[in-house]
Amino acid sequence: YEGFGLPVVEAMACGTPVVCSNASSLPEVAGDAALLVDPLDVEALAATMERVLGDDKLRAELIERGFERARKFSWERCAHETLAVLEEAGGLLGGGEGVRGQDVHEDGDAGGGG
Repeated sequence: YEGFGLPVVEAMACGTPVVCSNASSLPEVAGDAALLVDPLDVEALAATMERVLGDDKLRAELIERGFERARKFSWERCAHETLAVLEEAGGLLGGGEGVRGQDVHEDGDAGGGG
C-alpha cells in the first residue's frame, strides 16, 4: 500500500509515462498526467499499457504532463506553502514576535547568532 503516491511522482519526474490505479490517493497525485485503471481489471491494465507503448503522441503527452505535475511536489514548493500557512496562522493568532521565514538562514539558524 502506498499512502501518498510517491512512486508515481518519481516516475513522472524521471520522464516515465505513468499508468496507475484509480484507487487510493493515486488519482489526486497523478492528476491528468497519468492513465488510471481499475487495479482489479487485469485486461484493462494490459490494454492501457499497450496503448501507451503503441501511441507515440500519447506517450509524449504523458511524459510532458508528468514533468509538469512532478514540479508541483517539490520540497521547495512544499516549504514555501507551509511557511505561508504558518505566517497566516500567526497573523490570525495576533502575530506575536516569532521567527519569520526571512529570519531563517540557510544553515538553519533562526537568527539571533549561534
